[in-house]
Amino acid sequence: MSTTAIPTYAVGQECTYTQLVDDKLVHGFADLTGDHNPIHVDDDFARKTKFGQRIAHGGILFGMISKVLATDMPGIGTVYLSQVVNFRAPVFIGDTVTLVATIVEILPKAVAKINVVIKKQTGDVVMDGIAEVKLPGWLTKI
Repeated sequence: MSTTAIPTYAVGQECTYTQLVDDKLVHGFADLTGDHNPIHVDDDFARKTKFGQRIAHGGILFGMISKVLATDMPGIGTVYLSQVVNFRAPVFIGDTVTLVATIVEILPKAVAKINVVIKKQTGDVVMDGIAEVKLPGWLTKI
């Protein structure tokens, strides 16, 4: 019998994480994934687009969500089940984005729905959606 307590979670529980989206992050993501779309990595190309400058990969924002869910809230032991997102505005190189993750529903079998909203320093929402996760402790024997 284990004496380790399973963490408790509550609707309304929230976590915030902020990230600078700089050139190094964008090029690192491009190298990691192989996504070298010039809208992300080529200033000359990007200047000719409707954005007028390079935009960050949407996958970087997904990565932020994964980081927060897996390490911050709910935390270590979380298993990502699904994610629905809406891209609302571009993220440019040099933008600082802030993710707010909020538990909105706790379901049977240790499943939680977590609302995610990412805004940049201007206050503009760049991405929002809902994640579904298995909460930490669901595999723990007690």
